[in-house]
Amino acid sequence: MKIGILGGGQLGRMLIQEALKYDDDFYTLDPAADAPCHNISHFTQGNFNDYETVLNFGKDKDVVTIEIEHVNADALAELEKQGVKVVPNAQIIKTIQQKILQKQFYKAHDIPSPDFEIMDGSSDEIKMPLPFVQKMNTGGYDGKGVQVIRTNEDMKNLWIQDSVLEKLVDIDKELSVIVAKNENGETQAFPVTEMVADPKLNLLDFNICPVFLSEEIEEQIDSITEKFLAAVDSPGLFAIELFLDKEGKVWVNETAPRLHNSGHQSQEGNANSQFEQMYRVVKNLPLADTDAVIYSGMLNLVGAEGFSGKVIYEGMEEVLKLPETYIHLYGKTETKPGRKMGHINVLAESREELMEKLIQVKAMVRVIA
Repeated sequence: MKIGILGGGQLGRMLIQEALKYDDDFYTLDPAADAPCHNISHFTQGNFNDYETVLNFGKDKDVVTIEIEHVNADALAELEKQGVKVVPNAQIIKTIQQKILQKQFYKAHDIPSPDFEIMDGSSDEIKMPLPFVQKMNTGGYDGKGVQVIRTNEDMKNLWIQDSVLEKLVDIDKELSVIVAKNENGETQAFPVTEMVADPKLNLLDFNICPVFLSEEIEEQIDSITEKFLAAVDSPGLFAIELFLDKEGKVWVNETAPRLHNSGHQSQEGNANSQFEQMYRVVKNLPLADTDAVIYSGMLNLVGAEGFSGKVIYEGMEEVLKLPETYIHLYGKTETKPGRKMGHINVLAESREELMEKLIQVKAMVRVIA
């Protein structure tokens, strides 16, 4: 099959790396000439937000998928009309890429998500009591386009634009569950992972699997995934990011209609990875076994503060000496502060050992220039 991917970043790269063991042709579209997929696929440099560019890219493909949600969904809808398979479909991409539509989707399908108010860009009059989170309607990612408004003093920072104002949750843990659905309606979920964020960068720092949760919390998460998969009228792989509050209640933070940073440890830690699963969804094959085989964790490699230029991975040779430690680099030649350049997966016999290893590896490596 001719499989087209909108976006040529690291998620597309790892999907293609996993799928090279099968027999398909991969085509990618990305604005950056040196995008991570440029040398492992039939690469087109172009804007995946431009209607005509997406239409021309997709029209001769058997299936088109995405590795970033900020794409031209109208062009994808037109490709569907022309008989090109789009996974996930254009409608759910359009719903998820707009935070307002995403929140309304949860409400309509009785999926627990924090109380919210919609703010349009014409007025700064709001009813939402402090404290709350403001999320831009479109374009936000990795903590960008999101801010917490805690005090009246913070109100002067309010963005006067289309956005969601969401009640601030008293968070105990941030969790993620990656779920898949193929065209036949078969569904499968990966074990829940715990996400530990870097407080300065607001980026995912560690990802840990499995997470030990009470039966009641597990049931809440199962209910959320079942409702979500029933409501999503589309094949696809989706990352559902969750908040567990201090009262033991689970809330949906947001959903990504694609592969996700919180599933990277599945490359070595699960019977099959999220990338294998995504390939099977795109091809409408039987879904893969997702069982956790051992304790696994992931550490993001991000550009260190104060360094921009040709990347140097300081300490990597020492990491390569460690057992059950796996390096995944993204083919990005230029580093800058906070840029995701790769990740390292670690396996262990217990959560305690896993955390020790992750902290050890984090201290060993610096991404500099």
